[in-house]
Amino acid sequence: MATRRRMPIDLLSTALLCLGLLGAAMSVPAVAQDGAPAASPGIGARLQSLIDKLTGRSLPAGIFSTNGRIEAEQVLVAAKLPGRVLAVLVEEGQTVETGQVVARMDTSELEAQLAGAQAQVRRAEKSIAEAEASIAQRESERTLAEQEHERASKLKESGYGTVQSLDLRQSQLNVAVAALRAANASLDEADAAADAARAEVARVQSQIDDSTLKAPRRGRVEYKLVQSGEVVAAGAPIVTLLDLSDVYMTVFVPARVAGRLAMGDEARIILDPAPDYVVPAKVSFVATGAQFTPKSVETADEREKLMFRVKLRIAPELLRQYEDRVKTGVRGVAYMRTDAAIAWPEALTVKLPQ
Repeated sequence: MATRRRMPIDLLSTALLCLGLLGAAMSVPAVAQDGAPAASPGIGARLQSLIDKLTGRSLPAGIFSTNGRIEAEQVLVAAKLPGRVLAVLVEEGQTVETGQVVARMDTSELEAQLAGAQAQVRRAEKSIAEAEASIAQRESERTLAEQEHERASKLKESGYGTVQSLDLRQSQLNVAVAALRAANASLDEADAAADAARAEVARVQSQIDDSTLKAPRRGRVEYKLVQSGEVVAAGAPIVTLLDLSDVYMTVFVPARVAGRLAMGDEARIILDPAPDYVVPAKVSFVATGAQFTPKSVETADEREKLMFRVKLRIAPELLRQYEDRVKTGVRGVAYMRTDAAIAWPEALTVKLPQ
């Protein structure tokens, strides 16, 4: 069964009151002091202008308006490893720079692991030195065995040596060659152990480095979620940052408007707390699929049930100038042009705080 969306009570009451006053004002002609009809438009024209603004009829054709709210990209600074938070070095509302230390984790256990890994490196390096010395010794023994085998072979050929003596020298040479191969294998094993120990040192050092939590980008601390001394799990967020260079308004528009918007199209934003200022923005995203209108969004056309999400991004250089005024969650009205040839009305001329 189809349902009808109701106009908010305050807005409906205001509109009915304005209509009633307008009818009364228009039914009674303005009279000057001398009794003649006055030439001024009177209260009726002003009420008509107010009603036009409430109903959106004051906008020229090709400009669409809708409600939205200011948002910013959120960045979670989280603990990579479980452990105890040693200190949180920022406060909510504080602006931090890229690479600034936000919090520190307790690394006493990791420091002990690092010391053990460094001891393994030293042990492996000593094993390498021993293996190299063993190789030198085995090479010397092989050289001596080759020389003795050669002498025994010559004595055998000249008739002064025996077959038994030659076989003995051959056996000694084979043992020397095998011992040299074992020494080379020991060196390879010691090298591998040293590489593993150095990798363990690098791994633990990396964990120690990750225990110093730094801001990945410039932003404002929105929430401080953990206090010093608390124990957190791996991946637990410590601080939430707002990226002040990526601020936008999210709005929902019907298909007839979304289909005519292009990336980079100009837009205007008027915030509820500052209705005297007009903020320039550009279309940075148009959803490819429609969705149901969120309950928190009111649209001008009640017949539209499926809406397209649109992001209107404010230029980073402009945000930097008014960084202390940027606040998320602030609601306002967004204006978009469906035809770039249409000039912005005077009321939507860019106007910023001085």
